[in-house]
Amino acid sequence: MRILERLSRLNAREQRILNALLLGAGVLFVVLLPIALTVLVHTKRAENEALRDAANSITDARDQIEKVKLEKATTMARYAKPAPPLAAFLAGLATDAGVEIPESQDRQAVPHGKRYTERSTKIALHKVGMLKLAKFMERIEQSGNPITISSLNIRKRGSEPDNYDVDMMVTAFDRSATVEAPKKPAAPATSAEAVP
Repeated sequence: MRILERLSRLNAREQRILNALLLGAGVLFVVLLPIALTVLVHTKRAENEALRDAANSITDARDQIEKVKLEKATTMARYAKPAPPLAAFLAGLATDAGVEIPESQDRQAVPHGKRYTERSTKIALHKVGMLKLAKFMERIEQSGNPITISSLNIRKRGSEPDNYDVDMMVTAFDRSATVEAPKKPAAPATSAEAVP
């Protein structure tokens, strides 16, 4: 009751000032409170979207990591066993495809980095039909070994139909199982060793 008594004792000017202050506080409460809440909600929504995007990028990265791991495992499985000696291997594939290899020449192995070695064999085929050549090349590709045809030169043989001379370089890649460990620096001499 004391508040009501004080309010009733106010003169007209003080009552107008009090009413203006109460009206201003009401306007601030009605206008600023929704604006503040809207800004707060918008900020939280933006934070939630940023967190959702981060979670999605992690999920996408996980899928990419799994894909890379699968590709690496496939590659490692392909290099798990070394490729056979190329001349004998190609002769067997050629026999299966009905092709004869009159000339083959093994090349010296070339290292590729620390883990891989490239072996290649140059072969020459004479008077071979295109279907037999295609079957032979398909057998090389589907052998399951890390073997590839690195160069191919096909020449038509005169006026004879479906007769070609072929020069081909077949390359095999081998992966070494062990890699040299990095050398450790020599340990510094202790004071007992340094004294003569």
